[in-house]
Amino acid sequence: MFSWAKSALSAVAGTEEPIYGPEAIQPVGKNAGDPAFTELAKENLKWQALNYTNVETQTFYFLSDAGHIGFFQVIYNNIFGARTTVQFNTKLFYPNNEKPFLWSSDPLSNHGFDEGHYSFHADGVSIQLNEDGSAYTIKAAVNNSSLVNVKFTRTAPGFQGGKTGTSNYGTDPKEPWGSMHHHFWPRCGVEGSVITREGEIKIDGRGMFSHALQGMKPHHAAARWNFANFQSPSYSAILMEFKTPPSYGSTVVRVSGIATDGKLLTAGINGEIKHLETKQDSDNDWPEPTSASYHWVGKTEDGKEITAEVTGALGNKYDRVDVMAEVPGFIKTIVASAAGTKPYIYQYAPKLTIRVKVGDEVKEEEGVLFTEATFVSRLARRGGVKRISATIYDDVRQALKSRLHDILREVVAVVEHSGRKTVCVTDIIFVLNRQGRQLYGFDPAFIGRRR
Repeated sequence: MFSWAKSALSAVAGTEEPIYGPEAIQPVGKNAGDPAFTELAKENLKWQALNYTNVETQTFYFLSDAGHIGFFQVIYNNIFGARTTVQFNTKLFYPNNEKPFLWSSDPLSNHGFDEGHYSFHADGVSIQLNEDGSAYTIKAAVNNSSLVNVKFTRTAPGFQGGKTGTSNYGTDPKEPWGSMHHHFWPRCGVEGSVITREGEIKIDGRGMFSHALQGMKPHHAAARWNFANFQSPSYSAILMEFKTPPSYGSTVVRVSGIATDGKLLTAGINGEIKHLETKQDSDNDWPEPTSASYHWVGKTEDGKEITAEVTGALGNKYDRVDVMAEVPGFIKTIVASAAGTKPYIYQYAPKLTIRVKVGDEVKEEEGVLFTEATFVSRLARRGGVKRISATIYDDVRQALKSRLHDILREVVAVVEHSGRKTVCVTDIIFVLNRQGRQLYGFDPAFIGRRR
């Protein structure tokens, strides 16, 4: 009984890891002899569908000629190798964010892959890679608010950082206990439409494609994320960076690339995103960026130095995503206090100018920057503690489990004694008062503040 609480707590939370240090992560492209990047072949586009804890996603970002911005996304999530869930998401912002965006998120059933694991299918959804590996067709009819029929065609080579596109986690590089992988099509042609309840929206224009695989609990892999997808008539510039939690030395990992039609100008593991100005989000205390700079650096195929810059105010945010919004309230509170995890994503789409310098030649062009700033967990531990014994986490986890077990057992007894089958908040408060304990989120003062 109440197994949903146990699974939610273990799958979403866990606790902070011990301090392993920066030597326990092997960032993409940092191994001796690794190339700066590798161009993608069709073989690199396979779904991995691992049978242990991981999150694998394919995300198709679009910028329509009419000004619509958004993405289509499949999330394939495996929990402890015991349960797999799949979700299809559609997000569509209207031109200039003139009215509330369209968002749909639907669980999928009967999911699977083709024989080569290049294409995905489920009831009402298909993502089909064509024979030569140059285009994806996305069709979705699982939500009447967003019926999708769109084609993404690669117009510049795809790439991954380093040799494999993968960062590994673990004190023994030969036997990693976790991983993070990304590969991209930085520049695509997009054609098709989304049929909404208000009518059909053509999204012909430009786009990019990202395939990511987090082979461990997400909040153990990264504490912060920054992502930039700049698209203009002549250029596409992609920059993804994340910073690990203190357990892995707050190490920064990056993958970046610049493309134009038919050509990948440069790609690699360099670049930087800086939040130049921020304001404190009163709801969660995260430093919400209001102005930022994006920097790319590398070499062209013929050895010329290439740099690119995009800098400016981000304008009004298009959305703030509470990643744990669907997690039950008291589980969310325990997760935040036990693991320091309060993930929020801030999304923006300002019109800015890119400045590209190849050798001595400089070009500037206006485009649209779709950018995200994601905050997952704190970058520093409180109290100045530098190193914590690994055994303390097992003790804390066991104590939390024991307390929740005691509370839930008494709540069930109270409900059964009263002849009911539904648990109310008042039942939990009654049990906590009888035990002489408080659980944050269920004390009367807190409940009063929520009303």
